[in-house]
Amino acid sequence: MNSFTHVRRIAARPTIVFDALTTADGVAAWWGPDDLPVVQAEVDAREGGHYKVRFRTADGLEHEASGEFLVVVRPQRVVMTSRWTYGGVPEEAGRASRIEIELTPIAGGTELRFTHGELVNDASVKSHEWGWTRAIAKLVRHVESAEDVSAKAESLLEKG
Repeated sequence: MNSFTHVRRIAARPTIVFDALTTADGVAAWWGPDDLPVVQAEVDAREGGHYKVRFRTADGLEHEASGEFLVVVRPQRVVMTSRWTYGGVPEEAGRASRIEIELTPIAGGTELRFTHGELVNDASVKSHEWGWTRAIAKLVRHVESAEDVSAKAESLLEKG
C-alpha cells in the first residue's frame, strides 16, 4: 500500500488545531499547497459527514477534493476518505484514499501526525506528499497565529 506520514510539532493547543481541521473557516485558511485562498469549503465533521474543498494553485488551476469523515474524536483524531472530484492527481481520479490525522498534546502545543494512505503508486505518493507538506506548513502558521490571539485574550481576561 502506498502512503506517507508527515509529523509536525505545532505551538498551538490540540483544540485549536482540531478546529482548523474540522470547520469550513479553519479548512479555508490552510488547505492547498500554495499561499492562495480556498475557493470553497464545506465541512460536516461528524462520523458519516462529508466535506468538499476547492482550492486554486499558483499556476491558476483549480482542484477539488471531497470525502467522508469516518472517525471524529475531538480533539484527538480525524479519519476521512479523500477523492479528487476536479483536477488533482490524474492517477487518483475516481478513487478514494484514506487520511488519518492524530493530535497529541505535548509541552508547548501539539504533535500532528498526518498519514495519507491507499494511494495508487509512488508518483501519487510524491505528489500528495509535496502538496500536503506545503498545506500543513500553512496550517501551522494559521493555528500558531490563532493560539497567539487566544493566549493574549486569555491574559487580558485574567487581568480584567
